[in-house]
Amino acid sequence: MSNPRVTASADGAVGFIELNHPKANSYDLTFMQDLDTAIDTQLANDAVKVVILRSALEKFFSAGADIKAFQANSTEANMKMIRFAHNTLRKMGTSPKVFIAAINGHALGGGFEMALACDLRFAAEGDYRMGLPEVTLGLLPGNGGTQRLPRLIGATRALELMVTGRTVTPTEAEQIGLVNRLYPAADLLRKTTDYATRLATGATVAIGRIKQAVMEGMDLPLDEALSLERKLMEPLFDTEDAKEGIGAFAEKRQATFTGR
Repeated sequence: MSNPRVTASADGAVGFIELNHPKANSYDLTFMQDLDTAIDTQLANDAVKVVILRSALEKFFSAGADIKAFQANSTEANMKMIRFAHNTLRKMGTSPKVFIAAINGHALGGGFEMALACDLRFAAEGDYRMGLPEVTLGLLPGNGGTQRLPRLIGATRALELMVTGRTVTPTEAEQIGLVNRLYPAADLLRKTTDYATRLATGATVAIGRIKQAVMEGMDLPLDEALSLERKLMEPLFDTEDAKEGIGAFAEKRQATFTGR
């Protein structure tokens, strides 16, 4: 990519999107457009099955939107950025590929909303904070936070965090379900990449269908969600991976999946 602030790369079946905009990976519309391009690059790469969203900065995953830009812009310009961000972050959730946020430092406001838009969140141990403090600016979390956070940790717990603007440590984030796993800082990228590699070499067609069933089904009435589950299940029986997985079980051997 031409702009070094957001880069897309791949190592086999694992893709990487790296944020690198010192000092804090704060973003404006142009930065979000770069992120959008990086996401599109990974979605278009059929070899990539799992994508890790990470930061190149030592102390920040992302501090969120550029507040000085908010101050300088008109409401119309600010809303243009927010609408674009909604569309960009939605791409990660609707893709069959699994997106993992590797949180190595402060993840605040829109920066944390980027992590919330990922499917899984792994975090480093350390002295930094995560949360949605937009209310302290007289605003609400406008890049999906008011919707994704309650779905993740429950409405009342999410509401308390958002109406107070309280941020949490990595340890508390793991305790309340904001992050899936907590690793020593020096091990975060290696452990996350190892996890992503295991997923990417697994039954990726089934993994994509599981993600679709969960993400779409939880917004449907139960009967409709169960109908969706059946619809997604039926074609899996005819995949090479299912034949291999079932055969390997019957033959008491390790399955070798090809993602087909």
